[in-house]
Amino acid sequence: MLARPETKRCIECGTPYDDAAFHYWEGRVANGPAYWSDRGILCSPRCSLAHHQRRAAEGTLADAPAPDPFQLTRFR
Repeated sequence: MLARPETKRCIECGTPYDDAAFHYWEGRVANGPAYWSDRGILCSPRCSLAHHQRRAAEGTLADAPAPDPFQLTRFR
């Protein structure tokens, strides 16, 4: 049987969402990614910073915070 392609990956380095190196909100997979932008999820502070620097150089920084890509209610 064919393996299905991973659709949730870091947009900077390609790390899969379920990889041990991926950073999650409060360290829990169920809480979703700790870092994201309007273009997708990011796996770590390193990739978050690289993404910000690249977008700043391109002149494409967002004007407002990006919505939660998984639309979780974190604080109840």
